[in-house]
Amino acid sequence: MVLLAYSLSPLSLLRAMPGACAQGLIWGIMALGVYITFRILDFADLTVDGSLATGGAVAVMLIRSGVNPAVALLVAFAAGMAAGFITGMLHTALGIPGILSSILTQISLYSINLNIMGKSNQAINVDQYRLVVSLRYISGDAVTKFKFYGGVVLGCIILIAILYCYFGTEQGSAIRATGCNKSMAKAQGINTNFHTVLALMISNGLVGLCGGLYAQYQGSADVNMGRGAIVIGLAAVIIGEVIFGKLCAGKHFTFAYNMISVVLGAVIYYIVISFVLWLKMPSDDMKLFSAIVVAIFLSIPYLKGKYGKKGAAK
Repeated sequence: MVLLAYSLSPLSLLRAMPGACAQGLIWGIMALGVYITFRILDFADLTVDGSLATGGAVAVMLIRSGVNPAVALLVAFAAGMAAGFITGMLHTALGIPGILSSILTQISLYSINLNIMGKSNQAINVDQYRLVVSLRYISGDAVTKFKFYGGVVLGCIILIAILYCYFGTEQGSAIRATGCNKSMAKAQGINTNFHTVLALMISNGLVGLCGGLYAQYQGSADVNMGRGAIVIGLAAVIIGEVIFGKLCAGKHFTFAYNMISVVLGAVIYYIVISFVLWLKMPSDDMKLFSAIVVAIFLSIPYLKGKYGKKGAAK
């Protein structure tokens, strides 16, 4: 332990922070999609593990074909929406349980992504294409770094503003009502099947957009790049709620605060992962560690309520 402590360099941890924050902001967009299904719609959607890779595959292949990287992101968003549409139709039109519908879509997307790319992975070079985001930008000069972080943060703020305005509309409120109480929503004349499909499309569209951004960031798309994405998304949602939940409670813009906390939760998640890697823990155990982190944060509200009531009773 002493030798390990001496071998750790605080500077190496500081050098890892820009990359961790960048990944957190990008994956925060995916976490917003998970938040829509997990919290707003109350739907266990595992499609994200496949739709994220679909977004990345579509974006990379379009860029390699000469399409503008920004336009490729819009198509990646549309591809994600298509994946959400399939899950929604399997659930609403064919009566397949939600979690099974999403698993079926996720499995089928593996083959679809292979067909899109022609092989298991495809690369793009930042020197050849003018990418929207890239890992190379983080190691550039101060102006390049400022443009990168400023652009990503601004993009997240714009997305949150759009979602906030949309879910305040009649249609957005119908989606929220569907997730809150489907039977009551039906009684009010809301087409719950339509709004379930619509919410899944929006959610997976955001996941596909994240996949396109992440593929540009790392310079490649891989058929397995979305594996475990649902765990990261849940971790971001839960970490954000546990840490920032009290700050959001009772405020006029609670919904907007919740979405901001989700993005910040993703950043915190990647900072924690960087810290664990800095401690020289085996990288092969990262998925296990991620699952443990999610389990811990999921259990905190329950344990706090359980033992808090016991303490109050005494």
